[in-house]
Amino acid sequence: MRRENFNDLLAFVAVAREGSFTRAAARLGVSQSALSHTVRALEARLGIRLLTRTTRSVSPTEAGERLLRTVAPHFEEIEAELAALSELRDKPAGTVRITCAEHAANTVLWPKLSAVLPDYPDVRIEINVDYGLTNIVSQRFDAGVRLGDQVEKDMIAVRIGPDMRMAVVGAPAYFARHSRPLTPRDLAGHDCINLRLPTHGNLLAWEFEKDGQSVNVHVEGQWVFNSSTPRLTAALAGAGLACLPEDMVLEYVAAGRLEQVLQDWCQPFSGYHLYYASRRQSSPAFALVVEALRYRQ
Repeated sequence: MRRENFNDLLAFVAVAREGSFTRAAARLGVSQSALSHTVRALEARLGIRLLTRTTRSVSPTEAGERLLRTVAPHFEEIEAELAALSELRDKPAGTVRITCAEHAANTVLWPKLSAVLPDYPDVRIEINVDYGLTNIVSQRFDAGVRLGDQVEKDMIAVRIGPDMRMAVVGAPAYFARHSRPLTPRDLAGHDCINLRLPTHGNLLAWEFEKDGQSVNVHVEGQWVFNSSTPRLTAALAGAGLACLPEDMVLEYVAAGRLEQVLQDWCQPFSGYHLYYASRRQSSPAFALVVEALRYRQ
């Protein structure tokens, strides 16, 4: 059946329901003469009269009643489904994929998104923990999380966390065997727990700053990991010094399980930002995630 035949049927159903060409034409947004022509064309094609016309009313014939009972429910189902889809347009639904480091996932994404997701059961969040500087466009992620100074200039960035500080820590058992470093250069004589990131290849330097002086130190040690949690575990076990986000270690420092050194060399820096490629990222689900993560002081 050709597409215009569906239009003919829709016109017939409207007239039969309204009992008037005038009211049906107004509902469909067409002229009365055009609507009359469409219905007559349908009757001619079927070879049977569908409507009885008088000067005061229009009513279906027996054939018209039969056709109306057959096709009208289908049009009603279609209209109901289109209405439902229209509602979904403004209702958050679908999957939002985000790539980030483990620390960002644990300290920002999980606590903020887990608080709002129960109210939106049709939204799904996929978190990919990756320490590389992932290309979110080629890897088909909706967004990524990086420190503020790592976000590329052509990306849209939304701050999702406060400024951060790093902390150099070791267990009391470690300091029982080693002196406490007073400057970053003193780390050369210490067993340090290193981090290797896939995008860097080499071991990541420890960065320090004091009185406008920046110092990058390449440390040595028996242990190398590619994420934060194993380095914290190793530091707690007394395996060496670790340089970790301060919020990861404060509870252990307060409990006496770790001791913090070089505090005056660990300055605040720009915290986590959600970044994405285009302002056209406007789905309700994505907008929900952005607003849930947005940092508010």
